[in-house]
Amino acid sequence: MKAPIRASIPIRFEHQVHFTRGVFEPANPLLKDILKAGTTMPVADVLVAVDENVVASRPNLARSIQRYFAAHRSDCRLVCPPLLAAGGETVKNTSDAVNGIYSAIDRYGMCRHSYVIAIGGGALLDAIGFAAATAHRGMRHVRIPTTVLSQNDAGVGIKNGVNVFGKKNFVGTFSPPVAVINDFDMLTSLPDREKRAGYIEAIKVALIRDGNFFERIEADAERLRRFEPDAVEDLIYRCAEAHVRHIATSGDPFEMGSARPLDFGHWAAHKLEQLSNFRIHHGEAVAIGIALDVIYSHLAGFLAEEAAERILRLIEELGFDLWAPELDEEEGDGEPAVLLGLEEFREHLGGTLAVTLLKDIGAGFEVHEMDRALIKQAMKRLADRGRRKTTGS
Repeated sequence: MKAPIRASIPIRFEHQVHFTRGVFEPANPLLKDILKAGTTMPVADVLVAVDENVVASRPNLARSIQRYFAAHRSDCRLVCPPLLAAGGETVKNTSDAVNGIYSAIDRYGMCRHSYVIAIGGGALLDAIGFAAATAHRGMRHVRIPTTVLSQNDAGVGIKNGVNVFGKKNFVGTFSPPVAVINDFDMLTSLPDREKRAGYIEAIKVALIRDGNFFERIEADAERLRRFEPDAVEDLIYRCAEAHVRHIATSGDPFEMGSARPLDFGHWAAHKLEQLSNFRIHHGEAVAIGIALDVIYSHLAGFLAEEAAERILRLIEELGFDLWAPELDEEEGDGEPAVLLGLEEFREHLGGTLAVTLLKDIGAGFEVHEMDRALIKQAMKRLADRGRRKTTGS
């Protein structure tokens, strides 16, 4: 027998998140400079995909994109007018958007050194990023998130994915974008529901990593309720920074192990989205999922009641509901349907359950099993709290 051949292959990525306004103003060189620096081609070929919801709220966007590339034609070339794709989770539930990107890449003879730019919310970024990461075994891609949630969470990570077999992100890749560009001007046309949705991811990061950040969110709660730009932008920046630092320093950016602290509250959230046929948006589902795990942490003896109540109060103060009727749905055996999320989460993690809970605000820790009886108690407390809020009692 011959000895095995082994070699260590170090791979280095630079993960960069930029903040700007008017990214497609011709006088703003940021995007052009990023595209030019990231390729050895004399002129970078670029394909742009845009969330149709963004275009509906910003009808001049497509023309602005074309004017931008016309102004910088010596550095980058738009191969065709921007492609529109469905917004929201719909884009991840079918193959239409991904196949559309594949088709355009083929039609315009784009190579691995070309760029795919995705402009939209987190779901659109996931789907288009997946297409870019798999075409030609990986093309360069740039994310331009357009929601609070995607600017501070979904868009600043390195994961892409689509939903298959009714399971969220069942198929996907780990593929760092060349850059993420957060254009704060993109947020001005968002409905309040979409602005608010991103707040919960900031609360999540603060709960598991940074008690001082949680206190800052508490202090800014009234300003955040009014969507004051300075408060919203500060929340986005600090949350995005925490995500990037975690990716860069956790030692497991491609999740080869089982620990996923940034998915705190998500085992139930993903299932609630599916049970509601995505009527419940991701941020709203995460708010409920976090509330469930906060109460569970208290019932299990890990988290003080005062801290748990403080967390729940802040989530409600920022406008989130902590209960949804889907929590009442049952399987044929009478078990709550949301509990299926635990098994799906375990499968997604590689076979070993790893759920983040809280010891204190800013102090998350990992467990590898959860007591279903305690989960049901936590669900009942959420239901009781939701009914009290509805009746005003």
